[in-house]
Amino acid sequence: MKKIILSTLFLVILASCKKENTIVNGNTSVADSTSVSESPGNESATLFANEIAPENLNQYLGKDNDTLYITNFFATWCGPCLREIPHFKNKMEELKGKPVKFTFVSVDDKSEWGTSVKEFGEKNNLTNHIVLLDGKKLDQNFFTANFKQWDGGSIPFTYMKKGNKTDEFLGMMTEEVLNSKINSFIK
Repeated sequence: MKKIILSTLFLVILASCKKENTIVNGNTSVADSTSVSESPGNESATLFANEIAPENLNQYLGKDNDTLYITNFFATWCGPCLREIPHFKNKMEELKGKPVKFTFVSVDDKSEWGTSVKEFGEKNNLTNHIVLLDGKKLDQNFFTANFKQWDGGSIPFTYMKKGNKTDEFLGMMTEEVLNSKINSFIK
């Protein structure tokens, strides 16, 4: 179960910040962590977000530029994850139009993607910010290659990157802690 959760978290992070071409209404457009849509050819028609592979996660964690990338690993069954989501939503609204990208990586079991995760995204108006990570594809090398302190053993986990500065936070973030961490990047 621990490996599944970790693997799923990793995949979601990878997909969150990567720009890729998507087809919307027959037109090709560029999508990033603020605009993730259903990918043609996914295994299930019920998918509402992109699934990412663990080996692609580093492309989604952020680039070395002036954008602040905030990637939160969560699951819909995780109480602390759900309690911190309103804090993230408040900051998203406050920072709208600024160079900040929020991505939520769902590490829920793949069988929950079209139900619980989709409902969560719709209920919280976060559908375009969620990516899906199949935790069954994660191994310990994934965590050591991408994070300093997170070993995949628990969630929520938040990773922030702007330029070459990073920050990791394991556990539920209070609104004060989230504000402090974000402010340290955007001063």
